[in-house]
Amino acid sequence: MLNEAQKQQYERDGYIVIPGFKSPAEISALRERAAKIVNEFDPSVAQGIFTTKDQEKKSDEYFLRSDNTIRCFFEEEAFGPDGQLKQAKELSINKIGHAMHDLDPVFRAFSADPKLAAVARDLGLAEAQVWQSMYIFKQPGIGGEVRWHQDATYFDTTPISVTTFWFALEDATLDNGCLWAEPGGHRTPLRERFVRNGDNIRVEKLDATPWPDDSTAVPLECKAGSLVCFHGLLPHYSAPNRSPVSRHAYTLHATDARTAYSPQNWIQRGADFPVRGFI
Repeated sequence: MLNEAQKQQYERDGYIVIPGFKSPAEISALRERAAKIVNEFDPSVAQGIFTTKDQEKKSDEYFLRSDNTIRCFFEEEAFGPDGQLKQAKELSINKIGHAMHDLDPVFRAFSADPKLAAVARDLGLAEAQVWQSMYIFKQPGIGGEVRWHQDATYFDTTPISVTTFWFALEDATLDNGCLWAEPGGHRTPLRERFVRNGDNIRVEKLDATPWPDDSTAVPLECKAGSLVCFHGLLPHYSAPNRSPVSRHAYTLHATDARTAYSPQNWIQRGADFPVRGFI
């Protein structure tokens, strides 16, 4: 699936951008399904907020129980001082997570893609296991920042194998909070590990290597339908969205079954709900 130049770029930079990977029809189907999930979501049941800041304090039961189901999370800035939503519910949701790729037929159809399986093999995932899916809204005006991080923090394996597959469902631009990454940053150490023991969460600090800044990071602007693939050690982040335009995206995190998946990773699967690949 990948040509030699793409493989070399991935090895050199830790990421590749593949334009036109998904069709407008596939994107439309996923967006319509996400809108239906949000429409059926009752905010009075739970008001989970997604944030990458102070995760040990903010990881509550609603978040932890979303590992193998489907739940909606609000933007940090969705609520006013009175605790009420400042705008319509559909403009307040940060993301849907974290097992749509296995539990929802529309998301499964989008994720179970032979082309995607071929890309995963070309990137080194001989036996891909998909642990997590997220539909990210990056809402206009209030879309939150996702701080610098490495995805191996959340999906630790020995050796590290987690690979991220990020689909642009709308054009991702500097204005609406596109991804930023550090070319070659996948050769830096793992800085943190997100560890779960039962309902106890902690973030282990592993390495003091500083996060990138504008002198080394590059924006990954791309058109709707593009697929961005990146290595689990690649530092990346996205800025807040202060524009009037949303930035919908869908992301999958997969590891290689030939590597040892940590029993302290926050998402686990058992025999009653086995982890599956892309097909």
